[in-house]
Amino acid sequence: MELYDVMRTTFSAREFTGAPVPDETLYTILDNARFASNGGNRQGWHVLIVRQRQTREALAALGEPAARRYAAQQIAGESPWNAVLPTSVDMATIENTAVPARLRESFVQAPVVLVVCVDLRVVASTDQYLERVGVISGASIYPFVWNILLAARHEGYGGTITTLAVAQESKVQALLNIPPHVAVSAVIPLGQPVRRLTRLRRKPVPDFARHESWDGEPLSAGT
Repeated sequence: MELYDVMRTTFSAREFTGAPVPDETLYTILDNARFASNGGNRQGWHVLIVRQRQTREALAALGEPAARRYAAQQIAGESPWNAVLPTSVDMATIENTAVPARLRESFVQAPVVLVVCVDLRVVASTDQYLERVGVISGASIYPFVWNILLAARHEGYGGTITTLAVAQESKVQALLNIPPHVAVSAVIPLGQPVRRLTRLRRKPVPDFARHESWDGEPLSAGT
């Protein structure tokens, strides 16, 4: 596929046919994804390939508490799990909220789940002393994660970046024997999508790109 076609059609796939993803295909995907940009070219990423159903179900279960809060906040009209605005939803409401099937069943349907981790000893977290949630470490892992999904799209497969299980990271680490200095960055169910989306909805460029400052003139395509 042409590059821009891949970029414009790589959607979040959550429903899968059950067709296998061969090791040879996974190797091709990762062999190309590894050229992602990362700080100092330290390449602190690690990928755990999970095929056993029992383990995939365990990962789904570990994401359920965070999924309940996600769903409860959505119902309340909030932006789920944001680190700025406190939630108005109480714990009792969260605990009584059902886990949406779309946030759980993909782990069971997908023939393989990729758990992508990053070694925190080799990433530059230049925002670690700021009074907000750290995001900079992600610059050395999420380009790699996105490359995985782009390569999967090119090979006829699909998946989605999920992070709900990370709310219980210590339990994920214990489940998969991940060392404590290695962070879980994404849990990706991967497989052959039941259907393929080719028209994605995104904000137009002038909505998010400005000249010179936050309140500058929107970028236009020109005349």
